[in-house]
Amino acid sequence: MSTLGFTACFAVWTIFSIIGVQIKRDLGLTEAEFGLLAGTPILTGSLVRVVLGVWTDQFGGRLVNLVVMLSAAVATFLLSYAQTYPQFLIAALGVGLAGGSFAVGVAYVSKFFPKERQGTALGIFGAGNVGAAVTKFAAPFVMVAFGWEAVAQVWAVVLAGLAVLAFVSTRDDPELQARRLSGAKAKSAGMQFAPLMKLQVWRFALYYFFVFGAFVALALWLPHYLVDVYGLDIKTAGMLAAAYSIPGSLFRIFGGWLSDRIGARKVMYITFGVCTLCTFLLSYPPTSYVVDGIRGPIAFRLETSLPAFIAIVFCLGFAMSLGKAAVYKHIPVYYPDNIGSVGGVVGMVGGLGGFVLPIAFGALNDLTGVATSCFMLLFVLVSAALAWMHFAVRRMERAGAPQLADLPELPEMASLHPQSPLSAPATLRAAQ
Repeated sequence: MSTLGFTACFAVWTIFSIIGVQIKRDLGLTEAEFGLLAGTPILTGSLVRVVLGVWTDQFGGRLVNLVVMLSAAVATFLLSYAQTYPQFLIAALGVGLAGGSFAVGVAYVSKFFPKERQGTALGIFGAGNVGAAVTKFAAPFVMVAFGWEAVAQVWAVVLAGLAVLAFVSTRDDPELQARRLSGAKAKSAGMQFAPLMKLQVWRFALYYFFVFGAFVALALWLPHYLVDVYGLDIKTAGMLAAAYSIPGSLFRIFGGWLSDRIGARKVMYITFGVCTLCTFLLSYPPTSYVVDGIRGPIAFRLETSLPAFIAIVFCLGFAMSLGKAAVYKHIPVYYPDNIGSVGGVVGMVGGLGGFVLPIAFGALNDLTGVATSCFMLLFVLVSAALAWMHFAVRRMERAGAPQLADLPELPEMASLHPQSPLSAPATLRAAQ
């Protein structure tokens, strides 16, 4: 039920990926203005995650989730009455409350499962990201038939109905029930925020800024990108954009299971490696070349065809889905008593990526005039995250096993390192 509720919230949270295209045309918005409108709900949903995570630990996920979903439903319904750009921005702030449901769900769901199963459980819950694909599949048809206002109203009614259903069909988490029986008080907000002083938390947040923030940003941006770059209509663009959103959501379950089996760190290496390659390929703009050949100039052109683009984007969404699950596998393991606050701040930073990046995409388009500049930015971002993770892991390995510092870079250099274990006699090494 938590996954279904989160799916509805995510569908509402990314509603501007479809209706925003029509609103952009109606209001004559620039690329940057469209990016701001599409990203504004992401801003609200990100900023409230820390507070909602703490409230979930204090008051329970059922109650907090009910309030969040109903508030977002009201704001989404009122969105249909907006007429000016400032009014749309104000309404978008309220719509963004739906995105806060993620922090509530993580803190709520994780408490029902032991550590060895939390990766899979949170992966299943996080698969609610597929709500972005639901919007891309269904919203274009509703919008074409009845107008964008109908999309907002239908999505609002469904969200409100699921809010009530989720509240009456679920129970409080075991930790809250035990605290009520014992009469113990919940941890103060100050105690829950204490782990946020650790750099490790913010490193996890950078990971999530890419794997989730960039996922949300592209979920918002791709329909618009496909319409402008490949000349598709909004219905076709929405359907094809789902080729990115669906694997980026459903495969999160597999990412959680894989993190439980081989470890979240290995999964993160897989994620960042694949994403680096995909964003590099997508960054390459259509280019015409003229080579001075033996018999005269030779002209040719390199560009990514629509089928190739969809295939690469599918791979990108798949890799991101693994990473989203792996990041949240870390949190209950490292911070079991502060899941709400740590998960909230990691989710907040990740969600801010979904707000900042669409604006950056639009600004880069206006500044450079190159449509693939959005993927150039993502390539730089994932490369930085991969480098920071690798050096942090190496530093932790050397701190945990100081003897690694004495190992030569290559086995054949052992004779140059007398202090290295590799240079010891074979019999001595066997005895060790």
